[in-house]
Amino acid sequence: MIRLVALWNPKARRWVSGRRNWFEQLHPHFSDTTQRWVWMHCASLGEFEQGRPVLEAIRQQYPAHKLLLTFFSPSGYEVRKDYKGADLIAYLPMDSKPNAMKFIDMVKPQLVVWVKYEYWYHYLTTLRKRQVPVLLISGIFRKEQPFFKWYGRLHQYMLESFSRLFVQNEASRELLNGIGFKKVTVNGDTRFDRVAEIAAGFTAIPAIEAFCGNHPVIVAGSTWDTDEEELDHYANTHPEIRFIIAPHEIDAPHLHDIEKLFKHTIRFSEWSKTLQAPENTNTLIIDNIGMLSRLYRYAHITYIGGGFGKDGVHNVLEAAVYGKPVVFGPVYDKFIEAEELVDAGGGFSIETALELEHVFNEFLNDPQLHAKAASAAARYVAGKTGATKAVMDFIGEEKLL
Repeated sequence: MIRLVALWNPKARRWVSGRRNWFEQLHPHFSDTTQRWVWMHCASLGEFEQGRPVLEAIRQQYPAHKLLLTFFSPSGYEVRKDYKGADLIAYLPMDSKPNAMKFIDMVKPQLVVWVKYEYWYHYLTTLRKRQVPVLLISGIFRKEQPFFKWYGRLHQYMLESFSRLFVQNEASRELLNGIGFKKVTVNGDTRFDRVAEIAAGFTAIPAIEAFCGNHPVIVAGSTWDTDEEELDHYANTHPEIRFIIAPHEIDAPHLHDIEKLFKHTIRFSEWSKTLQAPENTNTLIIDNIGMLSRLYRYAHITYIGGGFGKDGVHNVLEAAVYGKPVVFGPVYDKFIEAEELVDAGGGFSIETALELEHVFNEFLNDPQLHAKAASAAARYVAGKTGATKAVMDFIGEEKLL
């Protein structure tokens, strides 16, 4: 089906072409049989950001080992294929018994780290038969998942392939304990370590500073068209505020649609050349990838996209770590960090453009309210770091490397 869709869908086409002749492409990298490999697998870009602190900690503590990083989705691979923290980055070949056996026999990993989810039957069961230790990090489990249903024995069998399940919350541990899994550690989400590291290493973006000036700033990150339709009226009627929009997709049609919604815009690629914009310009459209996590530092209020779509809100932690009020749409029930941020007083969910405008006005007009929300967001993130250390301590205590 993916091959069929690839005839007209660019993402599916990259998915197929990236896996073509995978053995011939990868095998030369494993010709030296004395090398010891650690393999980390991520579904996409978000899972990579969760796994990255552990991957980089392994690099630092075990420098003699080689690091293999695989992705399922082009959204992760295409963005991070040049990442310098791994020795080899590749697509994970399609899950089948021959592929799994061939891939694992080629890599001969000493340790495998799976990030959050992606339970591929043949890979996991082959690793188990080869007696390779496998860790799941930043796992999250819910009672509606197949693992906990009467028909879930096949999925439970996959879980038995893991040497240790590191999960984000106590509810996940209780669910796993309920079906007989005791090798479970609650250590939180490694993304907290990642965003704290990013914030600590912040470097300024002069072009952004010039655009913001002394104005109040609202940064909207990872937005989709439904988010932008909620935001445009406020931006168009508040020329005194600077809006920075970093859309989730930066293809030409989407950027053009944003420019039609927001009346006084300039793209970052144009602004950064001369720092000159047409009169009344108050909206900057970020037309590149990789800058978003630093943009939130400049915000008075942050807005995170995705909360009006079926897949739910994107990463709220990148904004909260800087001590900013975080606003997002109503679909966030599957994201524990968003739920906890709301409970902590640093996150705010809205359902309509009117609600969004009300929240924005409150934060802009009430400094005490703003300070309270900002402080709550920062405290929430600071109190959740340390997941990476727990994983690394386990690797060391069990002498897995």
